[in-house]
Amino acid sequence: VVFFPPFSIFLLFLVCVFTSTDGVCLVFLPCIDQPLRMHCSTCSLVTSSGHLIGGGRGEEIDRAECIIRMNDAPTARGYARDVGRRTSLRVIAHSSMQRVLRSRHELLNASQDTVFIFWGPSNYMRRDGKGLVYNNLRLMNQVLPKLKVYIISWQKMLQFDELFKKETGKDRSVRISNSWLSTGWFTMTIALELCDRINVYGMVAPDFCREPQHQSVPYHYYEPRGPDECAMYISHERGRRGSHHRFITEKRVFADWARTFDIHFYQPEWSPAPLPANRTLEAVEPAGPQKT
Repeated sequence: VVFFPPFSIFLLFLVCVFTSTDGVCLVFLPCIDQPLRMHCSTCSLVTSSGHLIGGGRGEEIDRAECIIRMNDAPTARGYARDVGRRTSLRVIAHSSMQRVLRSRHELLNASQDTVFIFWGPSNYMRRDGKGLVYNNLRLMNQVLPKLKVYIISWQKMLQFDELFKKETGKDRSVRISNSWLSTGWFTMTIALELCDRINVYGMVAPDFCREPQHQSVPYHYYEPRGPDECAMYISHERGRRGSHHRFITEKRVFADWARTFDIHFYQPEWSPAPLPANRTLEAVEPAGPQKT
């Protein structure tokens, strides 16, 4: 699998270079190129799926060395039994920034040991005063200077796109298909760089929604009255107008990666189907992330 080594290195790290004795940021360095120095033998990658509710996997999830979550998915409010309590890394989309800020007391104030990685299109991340996400991150850094906050540079964003194209043969370009990579894509790809073994919780198999008797669950476990997960996946996969994700296509890639890397799926539990016997190793070797 062709990875862009070293992938997670030289994310842009937001830092406060000088602080007063009371922790107030006096001088703010907008961005420095600094590697994310993180490695975990085992990772629990916790999705936001409604499949997690009622599974009672929280203690199992928390036993991993590192726990990875996405966007504003909570661990409080009674969810810990099913999703765990700990968070080592949280990957956040530009579209979830405001929800994270609204939940800052839960997600940020109590998360001094958590690494946050934000991603978004270049116009949101620009550093000339016009980047909405970047401006919010600067303010957040000044209020909570001890937070470990990274953003994915536009160069690395292009590499995520190129990886998707190599894996699927599809150009995800907004100009061509008007689709966006999902936070799940960024999270899984980053996890492959950081983790020796990845236990994924709440991610269904690529063909799950095609099963006639598939279980209906909310798209987000913390929004029980929200949209149905499979309805969301199918509408996005078929979408041609407006912004959408290729959720099912991405899951096919993840299933392929699980044949090569130490990736396991729980709640629901499944494994990739074996490859046809007539497909040679050379023909099926993934083109995606490669450990270095």
